[in-house]
Parts: sequence; structure tokens; C-alpha cells
Amino acid sequence: MSESHRSLPNDKRRRFCAAAAGLALPTASWLAPRTASAQAGAWPQRPVRLVVNAPAGGAADIAARILGEGMSASFGQPFVVDNKGGGSGTIGIMDVLRAPPDGYTLLVSVDAAFTEVPHSVKVSFDPLKDMRPVADIYLGALVLIGNDTVPAKTLPELLDWLRRQPGGANYASYSAGTSSHYVGAQLAKAANVSLNHIPYRGSPPAMQDLLGGQVPLMFNGIGNVLPQLKTGKIRVYAIAAEQRSEFLPDVPTFKELGYPDLMSLVWMGLWAPPQVPATIVERLHAEVARILAQPATRQRFKEIGFTPAAPRRSDELARAVQADYQRAGAILRTLGVTPA
Repeated sequence: MSESHRSLPNDKRRRFCAAAAGLALPTASWLAPRTASAQAGAWPQRPVRLVVNAPAGGAADIAARILGEGMSASFGQPFVVDNKGGGSGTIGIMDVLRAPPDGYTLLVSVDAAFTEVPHSVKVSFDPLKDMRPVADIYLGALVLIGNDTVPAKTLPELLDWLRRQPGGANYASYSAGTSSHYVGAQLAKAANVSLNHIPYRGSPPAMQDLLGGQVPLMFNGIGNVLPQLKTGKIRVYAIAAEQRSEFLPDVPTFKELGYPDLMSLVWMGLWAPPQVPATIVERLHAEVARILAQPATRQRFKEIGFTPAAPRRSDELARAVQADYQRAGAILRTLGVTPA
């Protein structure tokens, strides 16, 4: 208490203190809710890690870096890409699941890691419960490609060439149990040819071996193929989609060529553990949608062969994951593929 206040008579001093207390109490009660509200909406207060369950240089990595740039600018904190490839995508998933579910560790992954891989690889997580899709980032389809050691120029010529090869030919996939694996098995069965599956730990090493001549054929995403087409070292035979791609308008679909069951539409998405607060998930979804709607971002994706998504809501994506999980499981069981 100041000296001027001490000099007041006792009765006036009591009235002054009471008035001061009366003023202080409303001020404290007004500040408390604002503090709590600020804490609840404070995320992110430090860098956010975007775990990519694939090697650097592949489709997931590129998409994550484009997205991370936009998110960093939007939220004012770095969104740092951390590549954790291997294990058909499961290493990256487990890395996220081991982290606190506080929104500071997120996953960028193709849907196949949850809908396809668990049918051929024993995993230590529940693909339908342990991760939550937040938003899809881009859409794509697989194409069948061959390197310059393959003499065939069209799919019919390729199938004739395969029938003349003792034991058939090898084909690469970017991971066992994904559509880049089982679409090859479907083609071999439908066309009565021999194709021997060679799994890789992601698209970049598989493409490296394909370009180096170690493996002649591969099923891969369009975004991973377009840069190599300019070199003249690979050829595209067909696309596993309902219709031709705007990026490869001269490449026919398998359906056009008489193989209507060879379909493989994939999407890349942002995922989070289900314990991450709904408010954070909603903010992430809204920001992904805003970033992907920007013309500059859409152009960057299209330049590398990706079709930006119009992000679906988390609950809608969860239903899609469940449906695709059941569909992929039925295909892989028909082919005799079981978790190993």
C-alpha cells in the first residue's frame, strides 16, 4: 500500500481497500477465460513433423514438401518433412503412432498403406482404427512402364514378347501388397503371361533399377513416371484407370485394351492418430483445402503429374478407406496373397 493510502483515516482506508478488491475480482474473472481459450487454440506453438512413409524423391515426398511449405506459411511454424521409408510404409506409420497424439507428428501416406499392405504384410497396428485420414491431397492412377531393353511399343506387342520369354519377365513394385504389386498379378492372370514380382522400398529405388536395366517393367504412379519420359528411356503401355489421363492423353487404358478389371486409383493423404483433438483435425483439413485451391499450388502439382484433390471430410475418407480395404483384400485373396 502506498504512503498516501496509509495516511487515510481507518474508515476511509477500509472503504478504499474494499473498492479496490471489488475492482480486482471482476478483472481476474475476465482474464481467466481468455487465458484458457488462448491455450486451447494455441496449436501449433512449435514445429510440426510431417512423417512421409516413403523415400525422398517419390510422389509422397514431393507432395508433402509442397503442402508443408503452404502449412508453414499459414500457421507460422515450420512443417518439417521427415522421410521414414521401408516396411511397405509401416515404419513411418509406427513412428507416428509412437509419438504423442498432440498434432505435432502427422503422416503423409498413400491410402494403400492402410487399404492394401495389411493384407500381404503382418502389421502391428489396426489399419482401420489406429490412424485417422484428415484430408486427401492428390489423386492418381498406375501405369505400366518398360525400359529401353524391352522391344515392344504397345501392350499387345509386350504381351507377345512376354510369351516368348522363358519364365516370363520381372516387374517391380514400389511395395509388396500394394496395387503396383497386385495389378501386375492381375494382368499376368488375365493375359496368360508370366510376370515375376520384385518388391522395392519405394518408387525411387525401383525406378533407379528400372532405368539401370536391372528390372524391365514396373507399375508406378504417373507423377513418378513423367520426369523420366523426357529422357526417352522408358515407355508407357497402359493406364489402370477408367479413362485416359490428361497428363498422358495418348496412352490407352487397360479397359480400352480388353482388361476392364485392371483399375487402380490411388490417393495421397494427410493422416493423424485418432486421439488428436478434433479442433486440430478441422483446422488441418480447412488449411489443406485452402492451399490446394490456390492456382499456384494446383499448377505445381500438375507440373509433376498429380491431380490435386478437392479434400473430402475425415469421416468420408474413413468410409472410403474401409471400403477399399475390403476390396483390396478380396483381390489379394483371389491371387493367393496372405500376410507374411
